[in-house]
Amino acid sequence: MAAHAYIKLVSPLEKKTVTLKEVKQLFQYYQELMKKTGEQLGWGYQQAAFPYQLIESDEGKGKWFYLKGDGHRYRTIIVGVGSHETGESFVQITLPDEATHGDKGKANEFCKFLAKKLEGELHLFNGRIMYYYKR
Repeated sequence: MAAHAYIKLVSPLEKKTVTLKEVKQLFQYYQELMKKTGEQLGWGYQQAAFPYQLIESDEGKGKWFYLKGDGHRYRTIIVGVGSHETGESFVQITLPDEATHGDKGKANEFCKFLAKKLEGELHLFNGRIMYYYKR
């Protein structure tokens, strides 16, 4: 059974919506950070920290994309955006049935990074909630 985590933008700040393009840019920023960390350490840390390719299919255009792993330890993570009837935007991270423990670890890491950057409310896969905005 697939597992889901959500980053809800509930902060009273001015940022109340998020687009898929913004989420992609945050993933690219994450990759740049890992590349710089690897340069400082003197080894290819970027590939270890982000062992995925960002792929957007025609059917999910503008709504979701997936991260395709190397096939061994990492397989797939699906990332999408949406909004509730109340106007509250969210980012949804989904682990499909074939996801590995490695995918779940990386998905948790990505969720925390995105929630911190978006200053949102993170609902983790295990049901716990982490707040990354000033209350």
